[in-house]
Amino acid sequence: MRAHPAGPLHGNIAQPTAAGAPPADLGALDPHVWPRSAQRIDGELHLGGRPVTELAREHGTPLFVLDETDFRGRAADFATAFEDADVHYASKAFLCGQVARWIADDGLHLDACSGNELSLALAAGFPAERIALHGNNKSLVELQLAVDAGIGHVVVDSFDEIDRLVPMAAARVEAGGAPVPVLIRATVGIEAHTHEFIATAHEDQKFGFSLATGDALTAAVRVIREPNLELTGLHSHIGSQIFDTAGFEAAAHRVVGLMGQLRQATGHVLAELNLGGGFGIAYLSEDDPVSPADIATRLRAVVAAECRELDLPVPRLAIEPGRAIAGPGTVTLYEIGTIKPVRLGASGAPGTPLVRNYVSVDGGMSDNIRTALYDASYTCVLANRASDAPPALCRVVGKHCESGDILVRDLWLPADVVPGDLLAVAATGAYCWSMASNYNYLLKPPVVAVRDGAATEIVRRQTLSDVFALDAVLAERPAPSPAPSQPAPEHPVGVRS
Repeated sequence: MRAHPAGPLHGNIAQPTAAGAPPADLGALDPHVWPRSAQRIDGELHLGGRPVTELAREHGTPLFVLDETDFRGRAADFATAFEDADVHYASKAFLCGQVARWIADDGLHLDACSGNELSLALAAGFPAERIALHGNNKSLVELQLAVDAGIGHVVVDSFDEIDRLVPMAAARVEAGGAPVPVLIRATVGIEAHTHEFIATAHEDQKFGFSLATGDALTAAVRVIREPNLELTGLHSHIGSQIFDTAGFEAAAHRVVGLMGQLRQATGHVLAELNLGGGFGIAYLSEDDPVSPADIATRLRAVVAAECRELDLPVPRLAIEPGRAIAGPGTVTLYEIGTIKPVRLGASGAPGTPLVRNYVSVDGGMSDNIRTALYDASYTCVLANRASDAPPALCRVVGKHCESGDILVRDLWLPADVVPGDLLAVAATGAYCWSMASNYNYLLKPPVVAVRDGAATEIVRRQTLSDVFALDAVLAERPAPSPAPSQPAPEHPVGVRS
């Protein structure tokens, strides 16, 4: 049963802490969680060779700080592990022009989930033949863009989509072009998250063609019979934040079985098998994701074994890591504005703290919706200085008019944190900026890439003028100037005098 979003106190229920025992070092940077360049120098967090106070002073907060070496290094890890396969970066995790160029330069493929993601990739110069287009409800405009651009694959998701795509493909062939290459997305009845997966005989979701009902086989046969479409392979996707390969192995068993059924029905042998993404990352020290090398070894082995059993040639594999490339290398910096101690009750269970500090920062669910949406967990530390103060139970919250506007639900911070201090939340590179909103008219933060001591703004901070430009009444009026700022403090940002 899900808790009320405002929290158990609204139901007069005492809430035990989920923070566990305080760590020995409140400022420790676990290398499994933090970017590869993260280190403390004289107590201050440095990313990509830059101190966070400098980054905050130059670019403001909230601020996404992306470690370029980490991002590209993780992409290279997948490319090396899958050297005889295709690694598609799942751009829905985070996409901008610079990221598209990094992925292109490093030789990976790219997945787009909308016409606008596809347009961004093409505008950044990404090779069209290395792009796949996903989506359960691709419009005529999106499909036409994909066909005209000559992308590598359209991942077909419904019979309606086949109906839309056929005349476009025919027109391309009549104009002297090649048939449109497609994959059939099969829903294989496997749902995987973290260390568990569930195998079912039905697929109650919006994506793909059901394998159990025979729709996947029917769709594949239909595409084969369309002379202007080229069925190159099958696709499946089973979940997210997955920490072992058992679910992928079960999915591979089923989808290779579909390849065997298709050969038996039509004589057609498919050359490609895309097993999707969903590979997990460490948000907390106890998380234990599988390495790209281990994923590659296990997936190759199970696909080879299944193909051998059915006397099929082993298809070319493809995978779609997004979070596993973009997630770990980005940190969000916030400035503390308000600290409010809240009593948890007149008395508590033995060992349960009676006070929780609500630490409010200058961002919130508009730049990271995942805690509110998925009950996600994060690691967070005091970033601008060291502290030997005792631990205090805290909850990091945003500034939105929502009780559920929580960034980090339960954690220990030094008891001496004060307004003006900087907090750093780790592993925010995936599904944070890309799911950002303008709720309460907050503005989307910038993204700054750091490397070897240099900081480059790759996505600028949104302005009120940007937002006003969309409003029919306000578009012709200049945005008001910010309120006069307070006198500059005599001490640096976030450093106590």
